[in-house]
Amino acid sequence: MRNALTIDVEDYFQVNAFSRRIRVDQWDSYPLRVVENTKRILDLLDRFEVRATFFILGWVAERRPSLVREISDRGHEIACHGFSHQLIYKFPPEVFREDVRRAKAVLEDISGSPVIGYRAPSYSITGNSLWALDILIEEGFTYDSSIFPIIHDVYGIPGALREPHQITRAAGKIHEFPVSTINFRFLNRQFRLPVGGGGYLRLFPVSWILRALQHLNIREKIPAVLYFHPWEIDPEQPHIPAELRSRFRHYLNLDKTLGKISCLLDNLAFAPMSEVLEILPARIHRPRPYQRKAGDWRKKHADTDRRRGDAASPEYGEKTADL
Repeated sequence: MRNALTIDVEDYFQVNAFSRRIRVDQWDSYPLRVVENTKRILDLLDRFEVRATFFILGWVAERRPSLVREISDRGHEIACHGFSHQLIYKFPPEVFREDVRRAKAVLEDISGSPVIGYRAPSYSITGNSLWALDILIEEGFTYDSSIFPIIHDVYGIPGALREPHQITRAAGKIHEFPVSTINFRFLNRQFRLPVGGGGYLRLFPVSWILRALQHLNIREKIPAVLYFHPWEIDPEQPHIPAELRSRFRHYLNLDKTLGKISCLLDNLAFAPMSEVLEILPARIHRPRPYQRKAGDWRKKHADTDRRRGDAASPEYGEKTADL
């Protein structure tokens, strides 16, 4: 069974863990390491003859268009990670629409190919931001990979389906490829454990991650999704002063990530997410040219600030849970 291999192309200073320390308008003052780290990943994928989906941040694409072209030229799928890597539920829908439209336009203009896939920054499509799915459908996206079916302090819809499925919304339908989890029972209680990558890949032994993904493929007949970031293979990156929890989440086992990824590539079959979902891109969807509004488009609207949602909304889709 083929699994979806995905890379979220952002740099070390753009992560949510450091958002209290580094504002978006300060990003240009930090040295970029995302280009060289992404090229190392491309070389690794060439060595294993594997193609992947790269969810690219619009901010990175706008400043380093040659990186987007190289990813595309080397046979990989270009997908969207938004423009400014902000949590969706903290902003009103019109700001999200501007962000995703701008990022999609930049990526399509550079690559010359349709961008049909989306992944939210920090998986921030939650129970309180499901409206984002309608906007994605309206903006021409065919699939999404933003829903994490676990409990977490930043993201997650614990009752969401674990396998790829189609979500029906007022705006239409969209394919959802949730981040991989496994169910396990302890003391007569059932839990979900994330096994799809990122910090969990760095935290758990790779032998255990491999067995978990094989379990999904063989026992549950579910394709898995593996995700990681270019900064996760870079133990030499500058250290950002932050609270202990943020430092732990970001810097844990960076020196072991590349070896773990290599082990998984050597033992599992991977492909771009659109191919695993068997979706073929159609034409480039551009409702109207992006026009940036006057003023700071990132400004907060206190009366519409949204907090993280812990449960699936009845509007999530035709089914809301598999427990």
